[in-house]
Amino acid sequence: MEEKVIFAPKTVKIKGGEILIRLLREEDGSQLVLEEQAQGWGTTTEKFETRLRDFADGKCIPLCAELDGKPVGYVNLYTEPSGPFSGTNWPYIVDFAVLECVRGRGVGSALMDAVEALAAEASDTVCLGVGLHSGYGAAQRMYVLRGYVPDGSGVWYEGHVLEQYVPCVNDDELVLYLSKKLK
Repeated sequence: MEEKVIFAPKTVKIKGGEILIRLLREEDGSQLVLEEQAQGWGTTTEKFETRLRDFADGKCIPLCAELDGKPVGYVNLYTEPSGPFSGTNWPYIVDFAVLECVRGRGVGSALMDAVEALAAEASDTVCLGVGLHSGYGAAQRMYVLRGYVPDGSGVWYEGHVLEQYVPCVNDDELVLYLSKKLK
């Protein structure tokens, strides 16, 4: 019996070199945690362990961008969306990040191209949620420039629509949901 290839690694040209887009590996988590903590992000290895468990359970495909033998970015494609997209069966992009030291070179675009191509194998639409504080500014801009559109349900907080005039905290739980037609 022939084993199905979930994702074939691919080399992509970026400004100043090439990166390898491949599946996330166990050893990537500890390296990415160190780099992200050095940037002031509160990352823990638990996040990457969860992605690998979800991959083993068939819930997601975790991709990693490698530059000069080191992981520099990642993105995950889940099969079950949340928020306003629950029940649509659209692939759901989760936890997209590129280390600040390599931003502006095309790493993020290469990761998004790869994850959107994977999503297009299953659906004509892909969706995601993006945080609203300034730490997500680069991602917000990139999603809009790539054709992602808000779903129209407004801002969500801690998994629920945030009602008008209700106070909230501008943390990672304050999210706007977007989708994009792929075909």
